[in-house]
Amino acid sequence: MSMARQVSERKVGTPFFVTIMAVGSAAMLVPAIHAWSRSDFATGRIFLYGAIIGLVVSGLIALATQGRKPANPARSQLLTLVAAFTVMPAIFAMPLYEAVWNTSFLNAWFEMVSSFTTTGATVYDNFGRLNSSLHLWRATVGWLGGLLVWIMAVAILAPMKIGGFEVRSAILDPGDGLRHSQFGKKLDLSERLSRYGRQLVPIYVGLTAMLWLGLLVAGERPFVAICHAMSVIATSGISPIGGVEYSRTGFSGEILIFVFFVFGISRLTFSSGLFADDSRKLWRDPEFQMAAALVLIVPTLLMLRHFVAAAETSGDMPIEMVFHAAWGALFTVLSFLTTTGFESADWMGAQDWSGLETPGLILVGLALVGGGVATTAGGVKLLRVYALFKHGERELGRLVYPNSVGGSGGEARRIRRQGAYISWIFFMLFALSVAGIMLLLTMTGVQFETSMVLAVSALSTTGPLAVVAAETPISYSGIPDTAKMILAFAMVLGRLETLAILALFNPDFWRS
Repeated sequence: MSMARQVSERKVGTPFFVTIMAVGSAAMLVPAIHAWSRSDFATGRIFLYGAIIGLVVSGLIALATQGRKPANPARSQLLTLVAAFTVMPAIFAMPLYEAVWNTSFLNAWFEMVSSFTTTGATVYDNFGRLNSSLHLWRATVGWLGGLLVWIMAVAILAPMKIGGFEVRSAILDPGDGLRHSQFGKKLDLSERLSRYGRQLVPIYVGLTAMLWLGLLVAGERPFVAICHAMSVIATSGISPIGGVEYSRTGFSGEILIFVFFVFGISRLTFSSGLFADDSRKLWRDPEFQMAAALVLIVPTLLMLRHFVAAAETSGDMPIEMVFHAAWGALFTVLSFLTTTGFESADWMGAQDWSGLETPGLILVGLALVGGGVATTAGGVKLLRVYALFKHGERELGRLVYPNSVGGSGGEARRIRRQGAYISWIFFMLFALSVAGIMLLLTMTGVQFETSMVLAVSALSTTGPLAVVAAETPISYSGIPDTAKMILAFAMVLGRLETLAILALFNPDFWRS
């Protein structure tokens, strides 16, 4: 056996979790270097020691497990993802717990689960409680979580036809989901990760760098710009200053961020050459069309009531006020549709303009819809909503013309039938998950209204919903510890989706 073949076998046998552990440990060097540049040597040493220990442990585990292949690759991959979003936050929480001396490990673990699942919920309501290096660590963990979502969607979820790809499998012919499907069948997980990682990592890093440079040019501080850039690309909504509404860039910065929200809407914006349907134009993508319709309709409805009332009374409406209210609604709607959770500086004006007592409930609905399949956004996903919409449209047409024949080709017929059926199953599972999490939260003493907002924010991975959706802002630090553990579980469930968790209960996965 040649040396090259031996090296290839060792790569095949490297567990995916060990790779995640090594990358996460190496990432601790980022806040370590930042802390040392600020002469914060105590924080720098904590992260440096954490990186060294993590790299050594992951190296030892890699040596001990090299060349071993799992008996059931599908089961191993799903279990690895569950472990990644539960165990890795505990590793990420250790330096945070040591650096923030007056916090509990549960709070630190909850913070890292929230960051790694790109939820963005925080128990540290007072942003001055954490120094800039710790805020950078939160943003970095969220950014790594978004990168993991990109890669796992292509390398793991797409071959298994879950995570939204079950709807695509009803549209495409069997085995045609990925352009490299034959390649994916022959190679194991590590080689699929290596191949798709080489394609996606440069895109992910490049987009983050582009947005960072754009925010710098707009006048933002370098530290805040990099945190916001990582949070927008990962749709985590993590900010060291409390949100983009407090940014120095103002309107120009919001325009830049608004443009980059598109990467949370459709996979066609970054997945060139990976999927069988990526040859179509972006504006012909069903997810992009559905998102565009929501972004145009919802702000219009928010403003319509006040617009008509003002026109009937005085007819005099300042153009500048109308523009700011429209922009605040437009930016915030797209932000919550992609489950990022950033508010526009003009959102308060949009709320006043709408005349609604609780306009934040509209954001709850948008977060439930979510972004695109194989993106970092959470929620039900736009493709599933599109399938249900087309099915409903066809059924309404049959009420008028019972003997009509649905057109638009075989693809449209499949998405109206099989695609809608699968989407409805997922939607009901999602609704049952919301009800179950609400029930568990109320058993811990959380009020009913609060539990509803917290359940939706966790399952849709939109942590800032707790601040803007409720009538009064909800503080994560004020809920019981048991409720925090329930919400952490809900975040993992929302990130991996219910179908992926249910797949673990497939008896075929556990047969020897």
